[in-house]
Amino acid sequence: MSEARSFLNLASVDRAGLTDLHLDAKGQVTAAPIAGAEITDCRGAYLSAGWADLHVHVWHGGSDVSVRPERAGMARGVTAMADAGSAGEGSFHGFREYVIDQRPETIKAFINIGSIGLVACNRVPELLDHRFINIERTLAAIEANRDVICGVKVRASGLVVGNWGIEPLKIGRYVAEITGLPLMVHVGEAPPLLEEVFGLLRPGDVVTHCFNGKASGSVLATPRLFDMATELAAQGVLMDVGHGGASYDFAVAEKAIASGLTPFSISTDMHLRNVGGPVFDLATTASKLFAAGLSLTDTVRAITTGPRGFLGLNDLDLTPGAKADFTIFTLDDTDQAVFDSAGNTRVLKQMLQPQWCLLGAQAIRVPQSLQRQEAAPC
Repeated sequence: MSEARSFLNLASVDRAGLTDLHLDAKGQVTAAPIAGAEITDCRGAYLSAGWADLHVHVWHGGSDVSVRPERAGMARGVTAMADAGSAGEGSFHGFREYVIDQRPETIKAFINIGSIGLVACNRVPELLDHRFINIERTLAAIEANRDVICGVKVRASGLVVGNWGIEPLKIGRYVAEITGLPLMVHVGEAPPLLEEVFGLLRPGDVVTHCFNGKASGSVLATPRLFDMATELAAQGVLMDVGHGGASYDFAVAEKAIASGLTPFSISTDMHLRNVGGPVFDLATTASKLFAAGLSLTDTVRAITTGPRGFLGLNDLDLTPGAKADFTIFTLDDTDQAVFDSAGNTRVLKQMLQPQWCLLGAQAIRVPQSLQRQEAAPC
């Protein structure tokens, strides 16, 4: 951004009235417009802190499922993201050098407890037996990358762990406690049993895929499991959506939200196998949760306040001198058909649509041709 800019007539979902946003040529907030600034009238749009996606896969080239980071970032309204275990200790140095350190967005990462990470996702599961975890090297990788590693990721589902069951999660719990980091646990089909997973979680840990529809891994599988999930959430365990290609069910989300289980964060689990549908981007995923019963305020908080706080980032900061880190978005009327991970359909009546993404001296106009068209999954 070579010139100062002003964005006028902006609203916030949880603040009364309108505000004008003024930025200098360095991308810092100013109290008043600067002479000669480029002016954009944003009447009808909302201003929020930059959107944050707590579960993406952006180790492109190092993991066979990861998208290029720009596909998940500012061009879709997202200024911060967390890669959820694409890299284990064996390749984390490369992930940092070639992705994290190269991008303008804030990129942090959960390190996979499996040394090989998702280099050949599900074709070569990273947690087949004890040979796939090296605790000492994982601890060393964490210490060398404390500034960007935000937690330890364990995929605790039968497809990944096979007969090893709950043991990888126990090791992940041990590493998390040694390092003082939270766990992010992927829940899905058993083994291990969901109640076993819940028994190892602590406040600050993250349950991703919290609204999956798998018969043996859903929070709605039994009333007792739902009670356990709501109790954990009340204690500070963080429920994350993690839509993905196999982990979001409309009916589960709608019933869980109606019964009081509000997600801490809405995330995409974006990767190469779902970026063309049903996920597409964070805006589409957030719009599905809005349609599932979240208020607009709770929806926006789940892509800003919650995940940004987890990543150590400020919420909406309009203090003069603050670095720009904002998403400007609209809530548009639509008749967009969307699918969940099982191919079930909903027609959205409203959709969150990013208009501008502002990060430091960069101001990106989000393309308005982001159509989400797909055939129903087979």
